[in-house]
Amino acid sequence: MLDAIFDAYVGAFAIGLPAFAVILLTLGVIRARLSFRPALTLLLGAAAGMGLWYAGAVAAGQAGLLMPPPTVADPPYVLMFLLGGAAVMWAWMWLLPAGRQATQALPLHAIAGYQIPRVMGVLFLIGWLAGEIPWQFAIPAGIGDIWAGIAGYQAYTALKAGAPDARRKLVRANIIGITDFVVAVVTGLITSEGFLHLLAHDAPNTINMYPLVMFPAFFVPIFLAFHLLSISRLRQLRHTGEETGGPDNLQALS
Repeated sequence: MLDAIFDAYVGAFAIGLPAFAVILLTLGVIRARLSFRPALTLLLGAAAGMGLWYAGAVAAGQAGLLMPPPTVADPPYVLMFLLGGAAVMWAWMWLLPAGRQATQALPLHAIAGYQIPRVMGVLFLIGWLAGEIPWQFAIPAGIGDIWAGIAGYQAYTALKAGAPDARRKLVRANIIGITDFVVAVVTGLITSEGFLHLLAHDAPNTINMYPLVMFPAFFVPIFLAFHLLSISRLRQLRHTGEETGGPDNLQALS
């Protein structure tokens, strides 16, 4: 029963999160008034890239290639998917000229709002209560994800309303969200079979087994890419002096 829930949960978000990202990128394309060819290249490239990335993560996960390395000398393939995927997605949206034009035109509250679905981490708590995921991972990772989703919502509403503390809430959401990822990676490694397995020896973590491995191999990199995009936008606003109208330039931030 729980396996069916895991499969359905992962399947739903495997469709929903990439679709959400493409919708936001499309909104940016429309607002930036990009010409047809670069807009099509940007959107199709993003959709195809995430599709191939997902297929590769599924294949690697089902083959057991994304387990924590058994020795220090073995390559950490799951971290390659996590960090590499986030870097490539951020680069597509920020370093590519068409991507930067689109994301610069995108309302910052929309970028902040992408973190709201992070509450999906409640699944870890469900897995713990069902005895499938060790508490040493499930509690910090699950609560951290829920907190990150709430912080993302708070930043979203503050930015959308032009609240005086909007920038502070966005910075806080980024700190909470990225810290949550660090904690989840560390607790995932020390509770899973591998050279860093320190806890949960009687019932090792299954986060690196399919379908749950899609969290670190696919979902987390997308969320992380949007954190990096949010940070890039904030740095740009500060660098260009667009925040000189007060603590926050609410028009630019929203």
